[in-house]
Amino acid sequence: MSRLRDLYKAMETLRKDGLPVDENLEKKANELEEDIIKKEILPVLSKTIEPALQPVKRELVLVVDYVPGQPLSVHLSRKRNFTAELTDAKEIVLDPEVLHKSHNPHSDEKFERGPAKDLSVIFPDGTVIAERNAAETLFAFVKRIGVAKVRKVVEEYNLKFNKVPVISNRRDTKYGKSQKDLGGGWLLITHSNNRTKKTFIEKVSEALHLGIKVILKE
Repeated sequence: MSRLRDLYKAMETLRKDGLPVDENLEKKANELEEDIIKKEILPVLSKTIEPALQPVKRELVLVVDYVPGQPLSVHLSRKRNFTAELTDAKEIVLDPEVLHKSHNPHSDEKFERGPAKDLSVIFPDGTVIAERNAAETLFAFVKRIGVAKVRKVVEEYNLKFNKVPVISNRRDTKYGKSQKDLGGGWLLITHSNNRTKKTFIEKVSEALHLGIKVILKE
């Protein structure tokens, strides 16, 4: 939230000084606003609005009209394609909850555990990421590249470990303990074998043109 507040202040200062606010700043503000809505506001709405709407048995569309400093207004439509008429409308949703088959907690998939520093990520500039295990190497890789950039690749290519998005904004009911907190509401699932982690890193490198080399000790 503080990043968005600082960005607003910077934009306001430019306007006061008679300087133009370029498209990059506007785009950044839009992205931060959408990020806050998705991570902080949408979960609250889901917990409060969905239960309140349970008595309603017909489909409808609710549009929240928010104008800073004015009372909130909500518009209702019975048309399911109502939002299609709003040319600049963008749907923002939580990652869907993964429905796993009932299982014995002691019979989860078993993955090979490699030796220390079993996975290495080498950047074109010579930088090497090789933590004490593959899960920590994957985590360090994502943090170095940037969570937002990697998440976009995850969304574009629908990349998942055990049916769970590799970077998600929902803690999974089955694999939640293996989801590491990346900050900002994002979680990284590490429950996969090392070959799968290697393939994921290589896919991200290819999509972002990073030129990374990944070495997996057999």
